Amino acid sequence: MRLIKPFSLNLITLALLGAGTSAFAADFGVQNANITAGKTANYQCKRCVETQGYTGSVGVSVGAIDADDNHAINQFGTGEDGAIAGVNADLAYQQSGYKAKVQAHQLGMDNGFVTMEAGKSGHYKLDVDFQTITTNQGSNASTNLWQNNGMLTPSDQTRVLDLALQRQRSGIGFEYDFSEVLGLGLSSYARYDREDKTGHRSASLTSPRPTNFAEAVDETTDKFSAGVVLDGANWLSELSYNGSRYDNNMGDLSLLYAYDVYSATPDNQAHQVSLSGQYRLASSVFSGRVVTGRMIQDQDLIQMSGNPIQNWDGQVDTLSSNLAASTRVSNRLRLGASYDYSKRDNRSSVFDFAQYEFNSMSGAFKQNVPMDIERQTFKTNASYRIASGYRLQAGYDYKQVERSYGEREETRDNEFWSKLNIRAIDKLTLDFGVSYGERGGSDYQANELTSDETESLMRKYNLADRKRSEVNARASYVPLEWLTFDVSTYYANDDYDATEIGLTQAKDYGYDINVHAQITEPLSVYAFAGQQWIDSDQNGDQASVWHTEVNDEFINLGLGATYTGLMDGRLILGSDYLFANSSSNTGVNGYNTDSANINSYGSYYSYNHSVSLYGQYLISEQMAVKLAYQFERYFDTDSAAVTPDSIPGLVTLGDLNHNYNAHQLMLTFSYKLK
Repeated sequence: MRLIKPFSLNLITLALLGAGTSAFAADFGVQNANITAGKTANYQCKRCVETQGYTGSVGVSVGAIDADDNHAINQFGTGEDGAIAGVNADLAYQQSGYKAKVQAHQLGMDNGFVTMEAGKSGHYKLDVDFQTITTNQGSNASTNLWQNNGMLTPSDQTRVLDLALQRQRSGIGFEYDFSEVLGLGLSSYARYDREDKTGHRSASLTSPRPTNFAEAVDETTDKFSAGVVLDGANWLSELSYNGSRYDNNMGDLSLLYAYDVYSATPDNQAHQVSLSGQYRLASSVFSGRVVTGRMIQDQDLIQMSGNPIQNWDGQVDTLSSNLAASTRVSNRLRLGASYDYSKRDNRSSVFDFAQYEFNSMSGAFKQNVPMDIERQTFKTNASYRIASGYRLQAGYDYKQVERSYGEREETRDNEFWSKLNIRAIDKLTLDFGVSYGERGGSDYQANELTSDETESLMRKYNLADRKRSEVNARASYVPLEWLTFDVSTYYANDDYDATEIGLTQAKDYGYDINVHAQITEPLSVYAFAGQQWIDSDQNGDQASVWHTEVNDEFINLGLGATYTGLMDGRLILGSDYLFANSSSNTGVNGYNTDSANINSYGSYYSYNHSVSLYGQYLISEQMAVKLAYQFERYFDTDSAAVTPDSIPGLVTLGDLNHNYNAHQLMLTFSYKLK
């Protein structure tokens, strides 16, 4: 999935603003029209009046849940058996330029939110929000280790708990526009957010045998951002600051016979200052951005034999920049190019350590090495309108990455891509894409830091030579006014042809189909289906040749209907059905060249059926009641999840696989303001 991070104004929008040119020397612009003799009152829009006062709706939801497993909270928003209640709202207020808005959904439940905004149009705005998020990784985890004041204490009594995390997010923001005060296009903003996370998650340690336990979580993250924006007729600029601070309220953990056997996540903070801008010149748009930042981690280290460090001053400085240009050469051709640069400079402390060579001490000293990363990316593209309804796009992307003290100091990626968009066929739109890329670079070798521990023929997949091919296609067809089809498919192949030990090939392919039909005015139906396959091959150690194949498969199906024509349009009925299935299988082919047996390395399998039925009745123009029922059937099995007594010497949290049914019945009453 490719993500695009635009600036405040879209580049295409800015380009369109400059597309027009003057045809005559005289100015016949609307701003110079003589309207003194016109009867403007006769041409005023009688319907373009914004509603004053209060608008929107408020409501309350009450219901009950019957679930065999609290994992159902991930689907329903709340998972414990019993009664539930929440508040919903979508309110707005407007009077004499002042505006306010309140939105809430299931406020009071395990997953709900509320946002509030107030301000004056074109002057200022204040917003406040609060959100609760609860997720469940596994229910009925069993452990005999009790955590108290930094001590993991064994007990004869087994403790059963959920591996669930509760997040409470709150924030406040303020925006102020100085345009009318200073006569400039100057505005500013500031925002503060805080997240408190508590609960339990799975963790493991070795002392002396592998032990899994439920780690208590109590941590806080604070984020702050502020900036000023200055814009003119054909340009804009922004200076901003972003900062975050993470505090772990839980310390290191100890056992009765060993202290500090588990290191807690250290406190850290990050700061970033950026300056960005855009400029439009005729039919060209130029943009740029420079960002400098610093990440800091300064906390006491666990003391152990051979470690002379009590405190580590961790600091990483970052620098990134971006330059981009887009120009319309003609009404058919548009060209674009961009350059990105980023550098990660590790300025953390360096110390001398005595070096161990397998079972003996050499007496030599070496230093820990701070690793730096430098990236450069160059992209160029062209878009050409071949004819009406036909557009061809093509581009070239180049990326160079330099890493210090690594197995491969430099990698270089080259990619060529092309797209064809067809809009000339009646009722049919087509999009095709193809790309080919290669990765190469400096010699791959186990350097001085890794030569004693790393197999010389092993290749890390993110550093190894690679050839990547990808094709994709999409079609949208509207044969009738009430019927729509959307189909898309893709195929990608990664070939690591120079790898003898490691990942040698990976394939990713799939399709998606969507159908929507407005059969009658009150009845609409939809259906969708999608599948994805990810297959990979990996070669093992040449001394004991083995080969693995990993096959992952994902299926998504769904259908639903809505009917609005009952009881003079007062009653709305709807239904939705979703099915999801995923599986992962790993096969190992022998441990010598003569073996042809395929041995299963363990698999993962899950499926989910979800049904939703609802009916909404309009009591009056202002009041409505909705009754909704949800059902979930969930099952998963993971070979990695085993009971505590399955493997001698291994302490687990028990079998965390899921197999349950869950039901939710919800009644919602809503009132609409006039």
